[in-house]
Amino acid sequence: MGSPRTLRRALALLAVGATALAAGTVSTGTTGSVAAGTATAGTAAGTAAGAPGANPAAGVRVRPASAGHVNAAGRTAPLSTSECVSQLGLHCYSPLQYREAYNLNPLYKEGVTGKGRTIVIVDSFGSPTIQHDLEVFDKQWGIPDTQVEIMKWGNVPPFDPTNPDHTGWAGESTLDVEYAHAVAPDAHIILVETGVAETEGTTGLPEMMDAEQALIRSGRADVISQSFGATENTFPGYDKGDFHSLTDLRYAFKEAAAHNVTVLASSGDNGATDAKENGTDLYPYKVNSWPSSDPLVTSIGGTQLTLDDTGKRTAPDKVWHDAYGAGGGGVSGVFDRPWYQTGVANVTGNHRGTPDISMSAAVDGGAWTYESYDPTRVGWHLTGGTSEAAPIFSGVVALADQLAGYRLGQLNWRLYGLNLLPNQWSGITDVTTGDNSWDTVTGYQAAKGYDLASGLGTIDATRFVHALAGR
Repeated sequence: MGSPRTLRRALALLAVGATALAAGTVSTGTTGSVAAGTATAGTAAGTAAGAPGANPAAGVRVRPASAGHVNAAGRTAPLSTSECVSQLGLHCYSPLQYREAYNLNPLYKEGVTGKGRTIVIVDSFGSPTIQHDLEVFDKQWGIPDTQVEIMKWGNVPPFDPTNPDHTGWAGESTLDVEYAHAVAPDAHIILVETGVAETEGTTGLPEMMDAEQALIRSGRADVISQSFGATENTFPGYDKGDFHSLTDLRYAFKEAAAHNVTVLASSGDNGATDAKENGTDLYPYKVNSWPSSDPLVTSIGGTQLTLDDTGKRTAPDKVWHDAYGAGGGGVSGVFDRPWYQTGVANVTGNHRGTPDISMSAAVDGGAWTYESYDPTRVGWHLTGGTSEAAPIFSGVVALADQLAGYRLGQLNWRLYGLNLLPNQWSGITDVTTGDNSWDTVTGYQAAKGYDLASGLGTIDATRFVHALAGR
């Protein structure tokens, strides 16, 4: 049926040749031939709440978009941006450059580091080397270590480094953990590893929602970062106007709203279109994806940063649209326009519009990650996509929660309210250039104010965190 997948673009760079990409190729992952895995229901929670005795999205499969890069070897050390440009023809960035670009350092000097807050990251399979890899990552950049809490949900199989499903999700887990931690170094991180079985006809979405609901109910989640999604059109019944197979999965987000937990989701890496049921081909017209499209979720889109070696901008941010992908965005085919988007109804029409806010996602502007879960490709790799943008923003939310002294919960009404203020007060910076066209589908153009390519824009974190926290 449908094909949920992580919204992650990945490049693994070989340390050979001064002017060529690894193995002479760049894999974006979403069009790879790796077979999709499917998930069984979580054994610890049973059937999803709100859908008794049923799997509402049976057949909608979960697979990581990062799977296409697993055969490339890693570099022994990361390169600077100028070295990446000269040797690889791509921009590459470290977490220290992001800290400079997003003006995070003044917050750290104030003691705002995410202390006392918990970021929950949900990924199938996880990574058996996540703690070691994070420690190597931290040592490289001088970031204080933290102990990642691993929560296994369901029947998580032993990790198999020869299984591309396992390594693909491990890459996603690594990206999510390393960059949430880089932004909020003192926040506690819980990595939820769900058990995805190679059984056609079942799905991992109820399992993921069950895990999130359990953590919310136990009071252990402040912000949840989701780097996965499924095209709305692939859910059973969509073509008949019956959306229950999707809406019956919203119980975790309703629980989050009731407990003031912030939920984020990547907006997608295929611009204004997205994958069909086979997980490979794209729709030839505009579509949107869930959970990004859910009104109870903050949708995180993608921008392309142009930074020097220190992290200072040499050009304004623009909508991510390079040779490898484009930031997801558009209008939902399932959800009506929520009340908080009333002020941008001239853009969204009568439907929910995404994204809400955007962060770095370009592959030509990828983030360095350290990975050792696959013994054939240990080392430093470059990764991009809105799967990068979501964990970066999760760290920002943890900072704001700490400064406020309480969970800020649903952010969208706050974001659209802040957008009415001048930038020097709101910390929201408009993105006015670029578009998210992709494949054969003409997308949306960035423009002054809200648009369906970048949302409200991007952020100056120091101003934004203070404005969001009201302090």
